[in-house]
Amino acid sequence: MEVETKKPFVLRILRILWTNQGAHFTELRGGAEGILSEACRKGAMENQGGSCLQTRQVLLLFVFLGMAQAQAKPVRLDVVEEMLSGTLVGNLVKDLGLEVGELSSRGAQVVSKDNKLPLQLHINTGDLLLSEPLDREELCGSNEPCVLHFQVLMKNPLQILQVELQVRDINDNSPVFLEKEMVLEIPENSPVGAVFLLESATDLDVGTNAVKNYVISQSSHFHITIRVNPDGRKYPELVLDKALDYEEERELSLILTALDGGIPPKSGTALVRVEVIDINDNSPEFEHMFYEVKIPENSILGSLVITASAWDLDSGINGEVSYTFSHASEDIQKTFAINKNSGEIRLIEYLDFETTESYSIIVKATDRGGLFGKSTVRIQVIDVNDNSPEIAVSSFISPVPENSPDTLVMIFSIQDKDSGENSRMVCSIPEDLPFVLKSSIENYYHLETEGALDRESRAEYNITITVTDMGTPRLTTQHTITVQVSDVNDNAPSFTQTSYTLFVQENNSPALHIGTISATDSDSGSNAHITYSLLSTHDPQLALSSLISINADNGQLFALRALDYETLQTFEFRVDATDHGSPALSSQALVRVLVLDANDNAPFVLYPLQNASAPCTELLPSAAEPGYLVTKVVAVDRDSGQNAWLSFQLLKATEPGLFTVWAHNGEVRTSRLLSERDAPKHRLLVAVKDNGDPPRSASVTLHVLVVDGFSQPYLPLPEVGHDHAQDKDVLTLYLVIALASVSSLFLLFVLLFVGVRLCRRARAASLGGCSVPEGHFPGHLVDVSGAGTLSQSYQYEVCMMGGTGTNEFKFLKPISPNLPPQFPGKVMEESPTLYNSLGLFRDHN
Repeated sequence: MEVETKKPFVLRILRILWTNQGAHFTELRGGAEGILSEACRKGAMENQGGSCLQTRQVLLLFVFLGMAQAQAKPVRLDVVEEMLSGTLVGNLVKDLGLEVGELSSRGAQVVSKDNKLPLQLHINTGDLLLSEPLDREELCGSNEPCVLHFQVLMKNPLQILQVELQVRDINDNSPVFLEKEMVLEIPENSPVGAVFLLESATDLDVGTNAVKNYVISQSSHFHITIRVNPDGRKYPELVLDKALDYEEERELSLILTALDGGIPPKSGTALVRVEVIDINDNSPEFEHMFYEVKIPENSILGSLVITASAWDLDSGINGEVSYTFSHASEDIQKTFAINKNSGEIRLIEYLDFETTESYSIIVKATDRGGLFGKSTVRIQVIDVNDNSPEIAVSSFISPVPENSPDTLVMIFSIQDKDSGENSRMVCSIPEDLPFVLKSSIENYYHLETEGALDRESRAEYNITITVTDMGTPRLTTQHTITVQVSDVNDNAPSFTQTSYTLFVQENNSPALHIGTISATDSDSGSNAHITYSLLSTHDPQLALSSLISINADNGQLFALRALDYETLQTFEFRVDATDHGSPALSSQALVRVLVLDANDNAPFVLYPLQNASAPCTELLPSAAEPGYLVTKVVAVDRDSGQNAWLSFQLLKATEPGLFTVWAHNGEVRTSRLLSERDAPKHRLLVAVKDNGDPPRSASVTLHVLVVDGFSQPYLPLPEVGHDHAQDKDVLTLYLVIALASVSSLFLLFVLLFVGVRLCRRARAASLGGCSVPEGHFPGHLVDVSGAGTLSQSYQYEVCMMGGTGTNEFKFLKPISPNLPPQFPGKVMEESPTLYNSLGLFRDHN
């Protein structure tokens, strides 16, 4: 009863040890003590008195003693070879003591040597299935048991669990004799009971499925006995039951059959041909019954391994000995060769310590009479450092975001097929990279980023992982990976200039490309795709949308309509460049557009005005000295710069040589004294030309009247009608009276006309004592209505002053009450400098 009570607790504690292999001692101890405490509380041992405490001490001692074995022992699973794909191997959740769903949440995966083990893990259920049938003979050869090692890798958190898969053999191979015909030469005097060695059969299966028995066809002379080699292999011997008689029967043929231990058993056959020979009563004998030799695995082909020599006491042909391998496997026959005459064993195939560490060879020496002796040669292969380390990548992540620090990039394992010091390895990466290599358990490593990366500084890293073993000479393996750095929108667009100045000629054609602004973005992809747009201006009078448009894709600017320098000379605006990242980043640049002047305006003559009904006549005293200022042609040009530089030229005159026109200021002066032969009336044609390309020009006609007795031209005002000259002759007096009468009538007519207009408009206009008539103007008024490129009507009054006998240009004053801001008249009032440059201030001769 006491054994039955304790048994469940023992089993439960054993289960803890099995399912928590490698766990910490404190955890196992706590689990065992928990079970015992629970049992004691429930009274499972209440009838035993102090047995609960004793049992706890015994079981905890059992835990301590089994801890080392439990921590080091991996989980082992079993599967039979040749099982179909999809066969369940085991459930890792139960076998590893995990919780349901833990494999999925921790990113579990099965990792094996070279990742060639055909296993498939369902991480949701924990079922481990075969993805293809296993062949034990291909995986392990003759080794028994056939155990395959693999690991269960869980990434979060990182943990590696060791698992062993034992592949069990089935009877899927038949015994095979390497020699289908065996010839035995047996002397006729061989005694009954003599034993003759026969070649054994080979079977790829192991254990109970290997060769178990040999039988021979019925014969009155022989029977079969079975012997076992030191390595456990069975071989047949032919035993003589009845003496042979060479004269009665020279040759016997027997069928040798090898049977394995499978159910049902499989078999293989060979022919045994017995040749009876004459008497030979001495068998060959070796110097040693056991030879042992060591040979490096990198030995060259043809190297002498050992010489196994034997002698025979017989003489003649019966004493001639030949050497052969006995019961040699196919691997031994491919690797070594023995000289039939000398017994030298030489290497005919390269050795590999990682495949086979030692060979056991039975050498048979046979004389010509068929007698033999045997010796065993054991060849130990010495390991050399002939295998470079290997790198197996389990997980690799690329690209890596540039703003993610401490990111897992790669998980990999390293191994070396050599042994001892030759298998110790050191793993490293270059030090000048922002990556760090961390070591895990059992030659597992993981590569992480060391801080955040910057794609704009470097978009790609070539990382060389170097693994070096500690053998002599040291062997190195390198594995290079390329880690791409993915872009994050952390850079705003940047203009090539902080501000742009563009020039466009006025009167341009609509949709004219006037320039391009450009911005760049250090990011890539959509984060570097830039869209351009115009920002609204703070000037309400600047209709930017009707002037300029921009190509959103390439930043090209276009003028939507023709620009007029005289209306708009310069304007500025800002352009926004926005990328397509998330969130989007933008920057701005200032664009200033300067309209260049074109020579599209001809000079306009302000004085003397040419569209008046009556021409303006200038009075020239007959006694005028050379250089006398007759009048001054006043002209303006709405253009600017050299397009507004005016020059004056006298094209035609009634009296050539009498008058000259100054080219820069338009002053008309006399070039000589007047004579009686000169005409009293003169007509001058003056041309005004600008300096544009091509130049534009205008012309003006001047009328000059030569008078006597006047020292100054007199422009009559409405209320003034007397003269100040003292005539010396009657003709001059009559002329003055006539002129005064005509002037008085003309002024009267003008006053009446102005009065009618004033009554209609119900307003008065007076400026500086000079009347402002409309319609046809007298000679002292200048009308610029509708002339040239001016868009409104303007009126100017020209007043002359008298006094010293020389004519001086007093002023040229606009009398229109409302002037547009672009008309030069207002500029004349507000800018004396410009007014003076046009020659409108008084000029003394």
